Amino acid sequence: MRKLLFQSLFRQPLTEQAPRPDDAALAELAAMVGRTARRRLGRSLSIREVDAGSCNGCELEIHALSNAYYDVERFGIRFVASPRHADVLLVTGPVTKNMREALERTYRATPDPKWVVAAGDCARDGGCFAGSYAVVGGVSAVVPVDLHIPGCPPSPIAILRGLVTLLEAVDAGVAAR
Repeated sequence: MRKLLFQSLFRQPLTEQAPRPDDAALAELAAMVGRTARRRLGRSLSIREVDAGSCNGCELEIHALSNAYYDVERFGIRFVASPRHADVLLVTGPVTKNMREALERTYRATPDPKWVVAAGDCARDGGCFAGSYAVVGGVSAVVPVDLHIPGCPPSPIAILRGLVTLLEAVDAGVAAR
C-alpha cells in the first residue's frame, strides 16, 4: 500500500486530453440552437432527460453539456426536472420492461408541442441489449421518435448538432406534432 501511495504522488494521473480549443465553433453551434429554439418556441429550449435502461454512458455525455466547457445554459438550453415543463424528451438506453410504463407516462405528461430524441445506439434499436428478455426494444417501440442521434455514446457536440437538426426540421414542418 505504501508503495502505491508513493507512486501516485510522483506519477501523472491517467486522464484523457482536454478537447481541442475550438470554442468559436462550439459557441456558434450552441448559439444556433438557442436562436432556433427562441424563434420556434419564443423562449429557451427545455429538455427532460429520461434514462430508459442504459449503461449510463450516454448520460455522462449529456451531463457534460452542463459542465464549464460546454455550458449550454448560457445559450438558452436547460434541463428540467418535470416533463410538464419540457419541450424535448431526450431518451437514452434501450427501453426495459420495467421502464416502459414510466416512459409512456412521461410522454403523456409532456405538453404539446413535444419532440422525442433517442440518443445513442441502444435508444435506436436496443444496441447490445437487443433480444434480451428484459428489453422491449428501442425508444420507437414505445413512443414516436422525431430524431435519432447515433453513437455509443454520442459526443456532446453530436447531441448539440442533433438538437439543431431537430429544430430545423420543426421549422421546416417535418417534425411538427
